[in-house]
Amino acid sequence: MRILHLSTFHTTGGAGIAARRLNEALVRNGLDSQLLVPQTDRPEPQVTGLAETPLQRKTALARFALDRLSFWLHERDKTVRFAFSPARVGSDLSRHPLVQQADVLHLHWTQFGFLSLDGMRKLFSLGKPVVWTLHDMWAFTGGCHYSGTCERYRTHCQHCPFLRRPAEHDLSYRVFERKKAVFANVPLTFVTPSRWLSDLLKTSALAGGFPVEVLPNPIDTKRFQPSPDRADIRRQLNLPVDRRLLLFGSFNTADPRKGFRYVQEALRKAKNNLPDTELMVFGKTGPETDAALPLPVHSLGSVSSEEQMIRIYQAADAFVIPSLEDNFPNTVIESLACGTPVVGFATGGIPEQITHLRTGYLAEPKSSDDLAAGLIWLLNETDPAMVRTQAADSVKPLDYAVMAERFGSLYRRTGGNGAV
Repeated sequence: MRILHLSTFHTTGGAGIAARRLNEALVRNGLDSQLLVPQTDRPEPQVTGLAETPLQRKTALARFALDRLSFWLHERDKTVRFAFSPARVGSDLSRHPLVQQADVLHLHWTQFGFLSLDGMRKLFSLGKPVVWTLHDMWAFTGGCHYSGTCERYRTHCQHCPFLRRPAEHDLSYRVFERKKAVFANVPLTFVTPSRWLSDLLKTSALAGGFPVEVLPNPIDTKRFQPSPDRADIRRQLNLPVDRRLLLFGSFNTADPRKGFRYVQEALRKAKNNLPDTELMVFGKTGPETDAALPLPVHSLGSVSSEEQMIRIYQAADAFVIPSLEDNFPNTVIESLACGTPVVGFATGGIPEQITHLRTGYLAEPKSSDDLAAGLIWLLNETDPAMVRTQAADSVKPLDYAVMAERFGSLYRRTGGNGAV
């Protein structure tokens, strides 16, 4: 059986990383799997890019720009610019050789000019079984990736809070109607990495009637594992050996969903109870971010190397993730696999990743006081060696070999031609 994965991103973004890892896990365990992306970030077996020539890459960039422009005219303000996708622009993949040869099409995150709703309709018209891993809520909303407190997707999207002019028949209403037509009579099976997202999907008017399975993102536990010599790792990274290091990823501090202000407040409240503690910050950082954090900061910048990221997790004593709404963050399972416990809010799929008071701490959502309590507990009141062992052991069920078998079983049940 030939499986083809479709993803906007290759090695970047949570959804892109999850898609690449699943493809790698399947290939490594003997399945015939390929990944098709708009363009590759590096040469990799079983990964193909649509845009490999300079002209093709310019065309792909133009599609992205047009896709964003199609929403720019409707956006409430620039803070929601990447929070909504109309999916009007994309490539026609239905005649691509890999699509034609595939027995099962496995969609991942396909927005931002890769796959439009019309392109999706053409793929679905081929009659091939379709598996779709949801990395956010987009598949069953009128265009938003996370709905926040809005629950109109349960009946019919309209009066959308992301739009400049919410109305009964606004853009979200029209996208919702278009999806209803595209999804009709499709042999489609949804996959969600978290039970949280599965529960939301089941209540949706668009996709609630389709089969759904909860299959977490896989991780290579042979690479993501604790280091036997954390002091040596710290010296390699020019980090202090005699300090406790708290890790934080600063991706978009302006996005309220990421909860940056809560980690600021929690650190201020916990500061006096965290002696000899310093921060390691990776991602989009700058002087403003560093100045807003009340502990000494080691800015690591954007980390593109997975090997470097593994060393960073291994060097840390704990990882804090203050997201207010998230599906199944790769960073959480990456940290745990490296033996680094995690403190985060009990929101989205995060409670399915962290075992409270065993592999980390689940704080009350939007409570900087409880987030501070979690940091104090983890850094002051635990047996570090025991918690690190428990953290690493907790993600072994997500290892490549285990998840490849589970996904292989799913593909067989979808009815694709050929043997897995």
